[in-house]
Amino acid sequence: MSAVKAVVVYESFWGNTAAIARAIAEGLGPEVRALSTSEASGKAMADVDLIVAGAPVLGFQLPTDGMRENIAANQIGAPRAPDLSHPSMRSWLATLPAGHGRFATFETGLRWSPGGATSAIARGLETAGYRPVVKGRRFVVKGKFGPLRDGELEKARRWGAELAQAAVS
Repeated sequence: MSAVKAVVVYESFWGNTAAIARAIAEGLGPEVRALSTSEASGKAMADVDLIVAGAPVLGFQLPTDGMRENIAANQIGAPRAPDLSHPSMRSWLATLPAGHGRFATFETGLRWSPGGATSAIARGLETAGYRPVVKGRRFVVKGKFGPLRDGELEKARRWGAELAQAAVS
């Protein structure tokens, strides 16, 4: 049986989602990379069997481009300026070429948030022709800007290992 070619794609403002993406990639295997939305194109996405895509929850949803434009001005108390140097997950999904593989989604957010980002990410991946492997997963941040709740990176690594098993079955 050949190995599954997987990639973890993320949008991250304060580093929490990027850290989770790297931990998921570690769990998936040594050859799997976590890529920002700007890195996840062309050759990096060629012949991918599994896309694991994630973003933070902002305003109870997957951030819109309008939210991103307002984020720097409205994030009083943030530990640093948000990283807006990469395309939004929404923009990335809108330009994702048709595929045939499978996907999993994740988000970072407060434990009690009534909305989320995983369903919007899943819709974008399904529109491109990908099929879900498992239900989306939330990783919890302690506050509006983080940090991640204790144990979340370990959960992400374990989930990555579970995804590696699910993707070959």
